[in-house]
Parts: sequence; structure tokens; C-alpha cells
Amino acid sequence: MRVRDLKERLGFYFLTVCIAFTGLFLLVFLLDVLVRGASVLSWEFLTSAPLNRMTEGGIFPALLGTFLLTLLSIALSTPFAILSAIYLVYYARPGIMKKTVQMALDTLAGVPSIVYGLFGLTVFVKLMHMGVSLLAGSSTLAVLVLPMIVSNACEALSKVPKDYLEASYGLGANKTQTVLQVALPVALPNILTGIIISVGRVAGETAPIMFTAVTFYSRFLPTGLFSEVMALPYHIYALVSEGVHPQSQIPIAYGSAFILILLVVGVSSVAVVMRYKIRKNR
Repeated sequence: MRVRDLKERLGFYFLTVCIAFTGLFLLVFLLDVLVRGASVLSWEFLTSAPLNRMTEGGIFPALLGTFLLTLLSIALSTPFAILSAIYLVYYARPGIMKKTVQMALDTLAGVPSIVYGLFGLTVFVKLMHMGVSLLAGSSTLAVLVLPMIVSNACEALSKVPKDYLEASYGLGANKTQTVLQVALPVALPNILTGIIISVGRVAGETAPIMFTAVTFYSRFLPTGLFSEVMALPYHIYALVSEGVHPQSQIPIAYGSAFILILLVVGVSSVAVVMRYKIRKNR
């Protein structure tokens, strides 16, 4: 056996072991969360509001608030991200300005989320007078994931085969038609991958929404974009850090964490199925 083949096999086995350990640790983590929160999991837990100083009842307001924050933030960020990526890849001239924008995107993607929370508090809550609301929190989360989606979309668009573009130009299509009808549909599955990752990050963020959207407890569901909401990440944080009845509140926190994981996995699974169908019909 050649040395090169031996190295390839050793590398393959090493990666297999790493994946197996990662999967094992993830399974152990999920089982631990499930066992600790199993005592509170029920249909009533999902459909009722917190009761008796958040020591009883369910998580429906927090579940709904998380879903609305995630959905609205992705809806706000995705169009801007895709349009920005199209401009950077196909219209922006190579030079210092383009490199500066790309460097800024990479830098913003690594900024701690608490900084985005303070930005949202300053700009959306106070300067734009949105108050602590669903709209302010969603806008903050949209800004948070915008660099990630833009970077992923730029990479997806830049990998579109040049033969496709040249064939489109050869058939008489102009640049805009080529970008919208050829490049974008080809890159869409990979763009959707970036959106899937963003959904997971948005759903699990606590710091950006602490100052902009959420309340510790509310008896009412949000009635509009300017309503305060409850959210699962902050609900879990509040129960663990500020709860005064740990014997009853800690299991609720673990149950909420398990539901949050299922929510992220469920939304991501739907997006994966959509991506598969888009690729299949392409």
C-alpha cells in the first residue's frame, strides 16, 4: 500500500471517529435535557401560559414569541442579504471599496451578540422610537444575521459555473436577466443553507432580545409589531438565574430547552426539505 493511500485511510478513520464522538456527545446532551425536563413535558405544557409565579403552567407565550421573532427577523434580513450579495458579486467593481465591505462583513459576523443588543437598544428602541417590542427585537436579530447570510450568498453566487452565465449572454439575455433567472436559481440551494444556519442562531439568541423585545412575564399574547413578547431563550435564562423556586422552575427550564431544540431542528428540517426539492426540480 502506498504512503498516500495509507494517509487517506488514516484521515478518513480519524474523521469518522470525530463525527462519532460528536454525535455521541450530542445524543448524551439531548437525553440529559430530556430526562431533566420530562416531568413537565405534555400537551398542556405547550399550549398553556405560565402560572403561579412561573412555577406551573406552560410555555405557549414564549414559544409563540420565539417563532415570531425568528420568522420576522429572517424575513427582514434575507431580501437585503441576497440583494447585497448580488451587487457585490456581479456589479461591484474590484477595488478597495469592495474589499473593505467584505472585510466589514467578516468582522461583523464575529461581533459578540451583546453588542448587537446594545445597538438595537440605541437605534431601534430609542432612536427610532419602536420601544421594547417584537419589531425592535426582530430588527436587531436581522442585523445580527445579515453578515452571515450575505457572506454565504456571496460564496454561493460566486460558485455558479461561468458556462451558465456565458450561455445566457449568448442567448441574448442581459446582465440583470442572467443574474435573476440563471445565477440566482442555481445558487438558491446553497443560499438556503446559510439561511438554515441563521435560523438556528436567531432562535437561540438571548442577549440581543433582552434589551429590545422580551419581557420576563406577560399574561397576554402579542397583538402587533409593537407588543412585548416572551421568548424561550430568555425564559430559560430567567428561570435558571432569577427563579426563586428552583425545585419547580428548573424542570420547566429543561423542558423549555428541549422544546427550543426541537423547534430549531423542526424549522431547519423544513428548510432542508425545501432545499432538496429546489435542487431536484432545478
